[in-house]
Amino acid sequence: MKLPGKIAIMGGGSWATAIAKMVLGQSESINWYMRRDDRIADFKRLGHNPAYLTSVKFDVKRINFNSNINDVVKQSDTLIFVTPSPYLKSHLKKLRTKIKDKFIITAIKGIVPDDNVIVSEYFTKEYGVPPENIAVVAGPCHAEEVALERLSYLTIGCTDTEKAAAVARHLSGAYIKTSVSNDVAGIEYSSVLKNVYAIAAGICSGLKYGDNFQAVLMSNAIQEMNRFLQTVHPLERNVAESVYLGDLLVTGYSNFSRNRTFGTMIGKGYSVKSAQIEMEMIAEGYYGTKCIKEINKHYHVNMPIVDAVYNILYERISPTIEIKLLTDSFR
Repeated sequence: MKLPGKIAIMGGGSWATAIAKMVLGQSESINWYMRRDDRIADFKRLGHNPAYLTSVKFDVKRINFNSNINDVVKQSDTLIFVTPSPYLKSHLKKLRTKIKDKFIITAIKGIVPDDNVIVSEYFTKEYGVPPENIAVVAGPCHAEEVALERLSYLTIGCTDTEKAAAVARHLSGAYIKTSVSNDVAGIEYSSVLKNVYAIAAGICSGLKYGDNFQAVLMSNAIQEMNRFLQTVHPLERNVAESVYLGDLLVTGYSNFSRNRTFGTMIGKGYSVKSAQIEMEMIAEGYYGTKCIKEINKHYHVNMPIVDAVYNILYERISPTIEIKLLTDSFR
């Protein structure tokens, strides 16, 4: 397998748009799967994504748009999946083309609902893609800052680090620096957990907790993350690296973080449904919270922050009460 070959972007949101911008910096053309023909038509007419990162201009002559997932898969060698995790299965159900011989990159920061498995494991289990042909992409990197061409860092994880390096070369550029890792599962789980912790940070912000407490919250969050990672996927890793701690910090503190925004609304008294409606964007951490809670039933890791967020979002316990109990457990 010669990487990356013809690259396809699978998804039409802000992160998909940011990744397309990165890839086109190193490739002559790309294939791009979007499920809505009206969005494709508007994109071609306007020269930018009509719904996300509208400031990013594209040469649409270099993009082969298609709303048929099977056509895109047939015409591509590397598939970069950037759909929200709750919708991944509905997209894949349309597949009639085998993908086990493709190179799969997942930029999905979530867990497959119901199955409660990380995306890389799902592709291996359900579609027979060998683990060495699956890579993950993680930050710290907000799509909005890629649009602004602000210096950002990505880590590409693959059990075959030479393949990870090949992918890294096609995502790097003047404002994107890349590194590689073999910790696929750890990167995926940390990408889910940092969204849950960002919701916690937002809830605390909505409740008017200050910077001092937020620092303690993030300190406890990285310890909690490390406990979980070392239990579910033991590996020699340094959670102070940017792909773990850095991604946690930017998601927990940034105004671009939709998970923090969602949490802030919950802390201010919004219901889950009203917050979701007003945001008009997916907060992956909402779904990730339930998935991690289910997964942890098998491992019994001490995760008070995840438990608190779960109780607030799914058990409808008062944020004021739940966060007060959480603060009493911190040191």
